[in-house]
Amino acid sequence: MCRVFHRAIPGTRRNEPVTAIKIMIRGVNMSLTYKDAGVNKESGYKQVELIKNFVSKTYTPEVLSDIGGFAGLFQIDTKAYEEPVLVSGTDGVGTKLKIAFMMDRHHTIGEDCVAMCVNDIICQGAKPLFFLDYIATGNLEPEKMAKIVEGVSNGCIKAGCALIGGETAEMPSFYKEGEYDIAGFCVGVVDKKNLITGSNIKEGDIIIALPSSGIHSNGYSLIRKIVFEKEIMDVDTYIPELKATLGEELIKPTRIYADIVTELIDKFNIKGISHITGGGLIENVPRMLPKGLVAHMDVSIIETPEIFNLLQKWGEIELKEMYGTFNMGVGMVLVVGEEELSGIEEYLKDKPEKYYVLGDIRCGDEGVVLW
Repeated sequence: MCRVFHRAIPGTRRNEPVTAIKIMIRGVNMSLTYKDAGVNKESGYKQVELIKNFVSKTYTPEVLSDIGGFAGLFQIDTKAYEEPVLVSGTDGVGTKLKIAFMMDRHHTIGEDCVAMCVNDIICQGAKPLFFLDYIATGNLEPEKMAKIVEGVSNGCIKAGCALIGGETAEMPSFYKEGEYDIAGFCVGVVDKKNLITGSNIKEGDIIIALPSSGIHSNGYSLIRKIVFEKEIMDVDTYIPELKATLGEELIKPTRIYADIVTELIDKFNIKGISHITGGGLIENVPRMLPKGLVAHMDVSIIETPEIFNLLQKWGEIELKEMYGTFNMGVGMVLVVGEEELSGIEEYLKDKPEKYYVLGDIRCGDEGVVLW
């Protein structure tokens, strides 16, 4: 396995590659290289050069390291917090990668990875600070890897965090030709007194939802079973209802909510936040609720993207399964006190930012009640 840190610079003394290992067998000189084993270090060095500009665009004043080090350095302004708490999250993109492989389109996958991590940590009230990525592939293609990192960079810029490190592992024969996997790790910070845990949510509080940009990065195993096995479509199939090809709809990047959610946290008392990922509204909303409380939500007011309606029809999927698998048009759910509602609505309208007032919190044990 060849490990190429996104910060490693080829050409310095410590990075000079050992080009060959000479051995003697029964008096015969033989020369073996890492390339003979399927690992092309030169491709790794080329990738580093291609991604330098993408990475540097994400740097904030707190970044103390640069490309070339063994680790990324980030200085936390502890004076800005009475009791700083680090909040971390890690995630991948799942089988949405299969869509990228089919389309040979890779510049948004990195953005998906950032979104899945950042959207999780902001649920605790954290401000994203920095991000690291890990990409593994069978045969390193510098241009393809650079497109992935470009997406990571774009995602970090949208999230307001720095890309301070990463690794590309070339693992011959481990992955299928042209395929790869990506995972990410994000760290944020919040003052302990401002942690959002959901513990102070009570009966009568209001549920506000922010729309998704589409499917995001969950449910793709079911999607692929529906459209590529049951309906026998391909990514180039044009879908009139979507006014786009199937692939164009499925590859849409996951929305990053860091900017709007951070603003709301700064201005209002947000009691709970839930990122609607795998498991949909049914499984994710209860994760922020204290025991004995139920979220009652009127999902009929959600402008559900047409792709979900088509998937339900094509797959003959029950509505409960849809809301327990997909986001159905809602990517983030917030719980606030009734006294905050008018101010939040006015603020969101001025942005302008679309939102839904889905319902309220009541006593009970069901977790979620949808109607």
